[in-house]
Amino acid sequence: MGITKTEGFSTDILRKVTLMKSLAHPARLAIVEHLLATPNCICGDLQDVVGLAQPTISQHLKEMKNAGLIEGTVTGSRVCYCINEHTFQELADFFNERSEHFAERNKCC
Repeated sequence: MGITKTEGFSTDILRKVTLMKSLAHPARLAIVEHLLATPNCICGDLQDVVGLAQPTISQHLKEMKNAGLIEGTVTGSRVCYCINEHTFQELADFFNERSEHFAERNKCC
């Protein structure tokens, strides 16, 4: 794989890219959907939800946590996860602001 050039892009754009990459896998979207549908933090096993081995799920959770999309707190020997509402709203605002442009355009395709 080649090197990706990121120079010249604003930190805001690079932040959005990191967030979008953190969602760019079906297992990660399934985890997010499950977290959004659950009123509390998830401390249990996600294998039934995602259908992958626990080490693989842990890697996906780590990527989403590193991006700031989810938060994790340690409770004893378990880590409980929930959506980082601020970051999730940041991403939602990004798409909502851009979708407003569609109402102003003529359909060309």
